[in-house]
Amino acid sequence: MTDSPKSFHIVFLLFDGITQLDFTGPAQFLARIPGAIVHTAARRPEPIETDSGFAILPNRTFADCPQADLLCVPGGFGTRDVIVDAETLQFLRDQAAGARYITSVCTGSLVLGAAGLLKGKRATSHWAYTALLEKFGATFEKARVVKDGNIITAGGVTSGIDFALTVIAEIAGQEFAQSIQLGLEYDPQPPFRSGHPDLADPKLVKLLHDRIYGEKAADIAAIIDRL
Repeated sequence: MTDSPKSFHIVFLLFDGITQLDFTGPAQFLARIPGAIVHTAARRPEPIETDSGFAILPNRTFADCPQADLLCVPGGFGTRDVIVDAETLQFLRDQAAGARYITSVCTGSLVLGAAGLLKGKRATSHWAYTALLEKFGATFEKARVVKDGNIITAGGVTSGIDFALTVIAEIAGQEFAQSIQLGLEYDPQPPFRSGHPDLADPKLVKLLHDRIYGEKAADIAAIIDRL
């Protein structure tokens, strides 16, 4: 009789305004790690409003959340409020102190930065916000997934799946990670080559910057400068 796998606690921070795929994408993969237990932690045991018009119910509060083996901070427009939330930032510091992996997806890296966890580290974020990393003492590295010690940051949204597979391969081996990738049929073949500013039409990049991201990034930059 073989022993059951040792529990591997995965803690995702949830907050209003979260980009749900930042969370649900990697969660779908990380939950396959042998012994994985996924915890979704929020300040209060109340539904969390996502950016997709539906809510997610956390299964933990900060007070009763177990120690994470892997801590993950997703992103979303709600990060502008999280970076000034002392209670949330302290929760992250406390969890990070005992975590094997400290991770983020998209603008979740800015939250790690606000918690003081990126000083002197290489990191990435959503392409529209990478310039803000230096405000937290981090160095932006242009990559879909950046690993610096036990800090792993992923770029925008869908790159969270790539980060999850990277971690799974380190924990359970490359073959196991590949089997999960196959089982979940992660075989990206997008209909358009416009998923990154390096590939997209410059006019489209400017359009998104002018309509959405330029103002959002400037707003967060102003908040950071007041910290």
